[in-house]
Amino acid sequence: MRGARTWMFVPGSDARKLEKAAQSPVDAIIYDLEDAVAREEKAMARDLVKAELQKPSSPDTPARFVRVNAMDTPYCEQDVKACLAPKLRGIVLPKAEETDAIVRLDEWMSEWETSEAGDGRRGQQRESLEIVPLIESARGLHHAYEIARSSKRVQRLMFGSIDFALDISAELTTDGLELLYARSQLVVLSRAAGIGAPIDAVYPHFRDLEGLIRETKRAKQLGFEGKLLIHPGQIAAVRDGFAPGREELGEAESIVAAYDAAVASGIGSIQVGGNMVDLPVYERAKRIVDEARKRKLSLHSNQGEER
Repeated sequence: MRGARTWMFVPGSDARKLEKAAQSPVDAIIYDLEDAVAREEKAMARDLVKAELQKPSSPDTPARFVRVNAMDTPYCEQDVKACLAPKLRGIVLPKAEETDAIVRLDEWMSEWETSEAGDGRRGQQRESLEIVPLIESARGLHHAYEIARSSKRVQRLMFGSIDFALDISAELTTDGLELLYARSQLVVLSRAAGIGAPIDAVYPHFRDLEGLIRETKRAKQLGFEGKLLIHPGQIAAVRDGFAPGREELGEAESIVAAYDAAVASGIGSIQVGGNMVDLPVYERAKRIVDEARKRKLSLHSNQGEER
């Protein structure tokens, strides 16, 4: 799941949207049993999502995750145990603040993987089910490094900006200055923990594409890998926002070609376009080129397996 840019929430209580989501051109869909579902509809939504996870899939079906209710609610364990299925990619755990919740969720997953019900995952690596902690509070951010290191199932963190701003009594603004520290910390702590780059928060104003483009650009600049979505109309803007532009890719390709030729001649530092290029510059350029090639391959192949 490295390189997944677009992660779209789908209300677990809406059967029509659940069915349509499987055809969406996103990298991952997150069936939502938490914020998008009223208390009196929790059980019904759980049943709908469980049924959706039993349906056949194709190589083009987005990776499927479920956002369960928080560990300190009476719904979490029921959500997890109802939704564990061979076609599930992972669980998004909201309000992640302590390692204990991650460890407990890991134990439930391990019990299922070794049970008769988990036979459908035979042939897949043990612990292939992911846990994606959603950081939504000051306490969660403070413990983000420990949370990231608490289980091999944790491959990335997610940021919940609205709840985070509420927790620290910050005023949400269009420039996002009030969340700059939190976003930067998540990127740094993820890197320090040795996991993938985090996924940025939703942009709630789904009709404001200009604002979404600005926020996506900022997330990419900070080092995020992708973004949470709440509407299909946001997919293209986020996907394109995280992809390298034509000029950026062309410059990266020139740097890689020139540096490879220089190294072959015994030269370790060169100039390209009037700028000095040494190993760190080369490595960044190569990452851009490799990622672009990988994305192109992903878009033009059937991949032969379910993502």
